[in-house]
Amino acid sequence: MVAETTTFPIDLTKTRLQLHGESHLLSSASERPTNAFRVASEIISQQGILGLYKGLSPAIIRHLFYTPIRIVGYENLRNFVTPDGSLSLSTKALVGGISGVIAQVVASPADLAKVRMQADSCMVSKGLQPRYSGPFDALNKIVSAEGFRGLWRGVLPNVQRAFLVNMGELACYDHAKHFVIHNQIADDNVYAHTLASIMSGLSATALSCPADVVKTRMMNQASSKEGNVVYKNSYDCMVKTVKIEGLRALWKGFFPTWARLGPWQFVFWVSYEKFRQIAGLSSF
Repeated sequence: MVAETTTFPIDLTKTRLQLHGESHLLSSASERPTNAFRVASEIISQQGILGLYKGLSPAIIRHLFYTPIRIVGYENLRNFVTPDGSLSLSTKALVGGISGVIAQVVASPADLAKVRMQADSCMVSKGLQPRYSGPFDALNKIVSAEGFRGLWRGVLPNVQRAFLVNMGELACYDHAKHFVIHNQIADDNVYAHTLASIMSGLSATALSCPADVVKTRMMNQASSKEGNVVYKNSYDCMVKTVKIEGLRALWKGFFPTWARLGPWQFVFWVSYEKFRQIAGLSSF
């Protein structure tokens, strides 16, 4: 929760960047190029500093389910495969991906509410009223308009992203930390945890950014009774994004994503390892 709150403004900026350019699919109007600094400045000027925390509450709710399942799940799966934890990087990557998928399926409704509320800031900037007043209002309106299954809109690209990001994050952190300790670069302390979190953040971002862009756009679109949706499925979303905006659009928000994952993982892993030590548990 502390890690999410600390880095949430960067996550909001990333989401706005990933949604930038969708108007080309909806109208003939063109949008000027933008960047993370411009997006953040516009949010602050139009909504104040608190505008950078639009969608924080569903993000916190999401992590109450998502993070415990994926972290504890990974460790238990890893120890189930090999009790001494001596797995290859590829096996760790597979275990990390599986644990991420299970966690994301459970947490997908809260993630949907978070993305929709973050996207609301785009509507506010255009002088329109936001769709949702809070996370529970968002969930209630989604169920009323799109049915109970609507809570899992975008779950496929969401799961794809979760598999990739956890494959990169958990496996790389685990492998990098043991590499640093085994080669005596640092002891099992905050320095080793920091180095490992930086490496895992970079690999997770590179692997997951395209799926993250597709996930964000799929989750942001609401279904209509006439079936007028921009994207039919995640593959259609990816094809249209590349066709209209180019291949680089799949890595929109890469640096804000990396800038968020780095500090997020640093805060999370260092505090998590410290809490484990206080609780008398072994290192992750």
